[in-house]
Amino acid sequence: MPAKSEKQRKFMGAELARKRAGKKTQTGMSERQLEDFAKKKAA
Repeated sequence: MPAKSEKQRKFMGAELARKRAGKKTQTGMSERQLEDFAKKKAA
């Protein structure tokens, strides 16, 4: 499910970067979930 807004997409992208760096995330979501949210919608 893609993010609903550009701001949300950017936040999820930052969370994904933190997750991949092995740091604690604010959302507690899995890497796969974060990838889905950080994606842009297919036009």
